[in-house]
Amino acid sequence: MSAPPRLFDRDLLRARLDRAAPRYAAADFLKARAAEDAVVRLEAIMRDFPRAVDLGARNGAFARALARSDAAARVGFLVEADLSPRMLAGRPGARLAADEERLPFAPASLDLVISTLSLHWANDVVGALIQIRLALKPDGLFIGSFLGGATLTELRQSLLAAEAELTGGAGPRVSPFADPYDAAGLLQRSGFALPVADVDRVTVRYAHPLKLLADLRTMGETSVLAERHPKPLTRQVLGRACQIYAERFAEPDGRLPATFEIITLTGWAPDESQQKPLKPGSARMRLADALGVVENPLPRDED
Repeated sequence: MSAPPRLFDRDLLRARLDRAAPRYAAADFLKARAAEDAVVRLEAIMRDFPRAVDLGARNGAFARALARSDAAARVGFLVEADLSPRMLAGRPGARLAADEERLPFAPASLDLVISTLSLHWANDVVGALIQIRLALKPDGLFIGSFLGGATLTELRQSLLAAEAELTGGAGPRVSPFADPYDAAGLLQRSGFALPVADVDRVTVRYAHPLKLLADLRTMGETSVLAERHPKPLTRQVLGRACQIYAERFAEPDGRLPATFEIITLTGWAPDESQQKPLKPGSARMRLADALGVVENPLPRDED
């Protein structure tokens, strides 16, 4: 089998995350939102998870959200794992520097894996999900979220338009993100059972595009494309992009929206105890009878 395409420079990503670590809390609002959502989902599942991993833990947003929840009593030993050692530094509890693309966990050793807003940087998302499934015990749970295709659409359009206008051509300045319509299929291709996917669109409003760029830098979420644009982003292009951003997207009060699309996946490692769909033709009752309506057959075409 051929290796997956190398879209992202993982070494550069680690360096960006290490750089962002000291000030990460100043712009962790998306991470905190995704972590709270993961905890809400756990609260609805009445079972224990003795061994759990928070994959891409960053500054521990999931552990903090879990500690405030009734679900905390059902989660036992929690390991925080992250690509960036500096993100993990100085916090209590079990911590592990680990790459999502090369997980170090033994097969069938975990009951729960949480991953919030880190898998969109994986070169092979399906491969990473397969590793997660294999690390889970049968009927183990995975809850993961990553950024989707509408993320930063305003910034992307503005940069492309500015560069095309000033240089006569444009290249990628913003990383590509997954299509939400393909999300559930990622779990199915990875062998998860009972896959569920949903989308949360978040709009953050800024006074100026440069404040958005500063937040992205503080998050460690600036582009790490392996095939980066051959020319650095000039002040002229950036200034024009800011103008276009304001011209096209400013709201009535002058503030500028930035879209973030969070795709959340929930899946279970397969187990014989799980519910399975009925075989076609095995129903014992007609739908019309269940609904209490008269069934009217569709007309057939006549030769």
